[in-house]
Amino acid sequence: MIANMEYYKVFYYAARAGSLSVAARELNISQPAVSQSIRQLETQLGAKLFTRASKGVRLTGEGELLYGYVAKGYEQIELGEQKLEQMLNLELGEIHIGASDMTLQFYLLPYLERFHEKYPHIKVVVSNAPTPETLQNLHDNKIDLGVVSTPFDGGDGLQTVKVREIEDVFVAGRRFIQYKNRMLDLQELERMPIIFLEGVTSTRSYMDSFLQKNHVHIRPEFELATSDMIVQFALRSLGVGCVMRDFAKEYLEDGRLFELRFNMIIPKRHICVVTNVKDTLSAAARNLLELLDL
Repeated sequence: MIANMEYYKVFYYAARAGSLSVAARELNISQPAVSQSIRQLETQLGAKLFTRASKGVRLTGEGELLYGYVAKGYEQIELGEQKLEQMLNLELGEIHIGASDMTLQFYLLPYLERFHEKYPHIKVVVSNAPTPETLQNLHDNKIDLGVVSTPFDGGDGLQTVKVREIEDVFVAGRRFIQYKNRMLDLQELERMPIIFLEGVTSTRSYMDSFLQKNHVHIRPEFELATSDMIVQFALRSLGVGCVMRDFAKEYLEDGRLFELRFNMIIPKRHICVVTNVKDTLSAAARNLLELLDL
């Protein structure tokens, strides 16, 4: 294989133009330099690549064969450069984000709408998953960034920025009206039918830990996949639901649900944007972070 790839570049331009002088002009070098590169390539390959024509040069049979392969390579390089330029100019590309239902609905969605309006050619892929799975996807380089809720153990190599405060509440419907406007002990939850999220989520882990620290032991009546469903069960008075306040806001404001009050404050949590410090973010991901003011 020829060590000096510049020879192939000169050959490509000369063959495409059919003229050494045009190739020299396009390459911004002298015509003697073009001729010298062609001679060096012919010597190393042991084949004559050009013959003189009435106007410029013409490929020999050997030159035609070689040009068919060299042209494909250089055209792919040029195409790659064009695509890279489009990506850097945010005219092309993808961004992969991990987010839960909660972080997507109550933080990220308006920003994604603005990002799409500003960069309509960027494909946005959102992996909807709870916080532990999102963090694992970030470690595995399956996503560019994650939007998760505390608490979580991200491990080493992650950069975390708090972007919004959130609050967990217990909500109930008319069947539990006797508890409205009362200051309750947390232990009274043990006597109520409780509706929790199922599985391993930061919300469930947080509430389980908080209650255990306060010596409250609960066996949920229902364990559901989404907070929206918890609200729907609470509206039908099937139990007392534990959700992030935003999910129940509409129903708390119109009186269809009420919030239980306790003599111990449930500490607030945060939505966080998390990135892997070991990875170089794409131009699309960097611009989304700028849109998030991060």
